[in-house]
Amino acid sequence: MAKNTKGFPLTHVLGFIASLVLTFAALFVALKTSLSFKTIIWVIGSLAVIQAALQLFMFMHLNEGEDGKSNMINIASGVFIAFVAVAGSIWVMSFGM
Repeated sequence: MAKNTKGFPLTHVLGFIASLVLTFAALFVALKTSLSFKTIIWVIGSLAVIQAALQLFMFMHLNEGEDGKSNMINIASGVFIAFVAVAGSIWVMSFGM
């Protein structure tokens, strides 16, 4: 994909608007629905994952570059490290080990 260095940053504006829509959708689900607590948490979590992916592609330009595989490997390793840190913290706090 050719890199557009001039002109109006349409993808950034669309990404910002989509991020706002997802944020307000999560706010609406949390405050204005009568869903169960567990359902609300799942909906907000799902919207957060979608928004994170949207921001990776729209703002961090994950799909651009010479080697797309290295970007995906970096993202996957970051997710793995974050998962290990969170799971390890929960394990230590829960069992005191």
